[in-house]
Amino acid sequence: MNNLSSSPRIKIPPLRLLAWETTRRCNLACLHCRAAAGSGPYPGELSTDEGIKLLDDLATLGQVVVILTGGEPLLREDIFDLAAYGARLGHRMVMAVNGTLVTPAIATRLKNVGIQRVSISLDGATPSSHDRLRAVDGAYAGALAGIAACKEAGLPFQINTTVTRANRLELPAIHELAIKLEAAAHHVFVLVPTGRGELIREELVTPEEYEATLHWLLARQRDGKLFIKPTCAPQYYRLMRQDAYARGEKITPASHGMEAMTKGCLGGQGFAFVSYQGEVQPCGYLELVAGNIRETPFPAIWSGSELFQQLRQVNDYHGKCHACQYRKVCGGCRARAYAMTGDVLGDDPICPYEPVG
Repeated sequence: MNNLSSSPRIKIPPLRLLAWETTRRCNLACLHCRAAAGSGPYPGELSTDEGIKLLDDLATLGQVVVILTGGEPLLREDIFDLAAYGARLGHRMVMAVNGTLVTPAIATRLKNVGIQRVSISLDGATPSSHDRLRAVDGAYAGALAGIAACKEAGLPFQINTTVTRANRLELPAIHELAIKLEAAAHHVFVLVPTGRGELIREELVTPEEYEATLHWLLARQRDGKLFIKPTCAPQYYRLMRQDAYARGEKITPASHGMEAMTKGCLGGQGFAFVSYQGEVQPCGYLELVAGNIRETPFPAIWSGSELFQQLRQVNDYHGKCHACQYRKVCGGCRARAYAMTGDVLGDDPICPYEPVG
């Protein structure tokens, strides 16, 4: 699937977001980590020059939201230089951190080099529940300290939460905490059983629990207290349209927030992921390789990868995703389909919806 085609069969979508796993080193050992990241070392990390070339190549595709992620990106020595370089190119540079390494000085430096927002994860409403998933005592306190440092520096932050069966009922309390902390947004992820997450597959929500969670997210979005972005939850965009239809409403940026005007699975269709070794994937949870930037420039992979072309042809998906009238706005989670069935074009196993007819 990582071959490049010289004649793409369908229109190439613009690249909107790219997540770059700048390092796989991490000071935590989260039970759900897609990378099974740890202290390392991890040989083969992209060099500073290779990172600069990636940012240059992205600039040929326009101004992109670049998510500097990991592992823990603050463990990479040149991360501030890379962030500053991307910002000078006009990219919207953001960073995904666990918060425990963010001091007031670090937060100020991040803001000064052009980081426009950081994400910090809260996977529990209490220290015990958060630390249990993060597998390090004190992770909750460290995350809150990092958030406080961001607020002191005037660096915008968002809260990320991965939903599992263990913490699903804590989601309302986590959301209220995000509001109290004055987060810019709450991004809610649904577990994809890859990496260490495969070892806690029993924590994946059931279809019924998933649908209930999506209804709760939609209700909170309507409240308008804090912007919510479901991630790895493409069925939200089916539910959003069903709800609007039932209310006799038209979905507009004004009614749902500009960021909500998107679609479900964006892997290879507006979003891509680059691993610490330069492998290009549709997303960090979908461990199929479209190419490697050490061998082929990213723009050529984005336009010519056979894997990306497959994912863009939603009418060729299998099973009920093929029959579903919402396939173009939802698409199902390709990573969860592959992780649980081995078929990247197959059904999303936790989707409860049965297509009409």
